[in-house]
Amino acid sequence: MGECKLDHSKEDVQKKLAEQAPYLSEQRVGQFQSMLAGELDQERLNELFHLLKKYDLASPEERLVREQQMDRLFG
Repeated sequence: MGECKLDHSKEDVQKKLAEQAPYLSEQRVGQFQSMLAGELDQERLNELFHLLKKYDLASPEERLVREQQMDRLFG
């Protein structure tokens, strides 16, 4: 995932999650929703957005990398 100079709002992340939810497990969607229910700094919002961005188009290898990053993020 390349570095993006745009800052994404909580609403941006929520929209992206809604778009990508069909490609994620229910548990994973719940983890995103739980995190979005709290206060997040800009860096975390950007990270969440980019984990979701084009998830549906990612190769199996890229999805695995993103899943590992999600596991780390959600603990």
